[in-house]
Amino acid sequence: MRNILLLSPALLVACAAAPAQPVVPNQPVVHGETPGHTCTTAETDRFIGQPGTAEMGAAIKTVTHAAVLRWAPPGYMLSMDFRADRVNIWLDDQRKITKVSCG
Repeated sequence: MRNILLLSPALLVACAAAPAQPVVPNQPVVHGETPGHTCTTAETDRFIGQPGTAEMGAAIKTVTHAAVLRWAPPGYMLSMDFRADRVNIWLDDQRKITKVSCG
């Protein structure tokens, strides 16, 4: 019983909440979106059929105004969470780009 009493403060500390992230003045905190980065796929058709390289990914990220880049090789499972600041690049078996989407 005495051991439990000595251990209980340590267990309570482990359950404490993490400190809050600092808030930047005049910048709203939005879950799933980096301020100033909202993905758009208006000019991405030219990338279809191109090789899925790091350079191509950087170019797509620039054109779409995305903050986050996610590759989707064949057979790869993606999470269903939506991020307005993320671009997804779908690849085929030859690592060629088949689709560019936001989310």
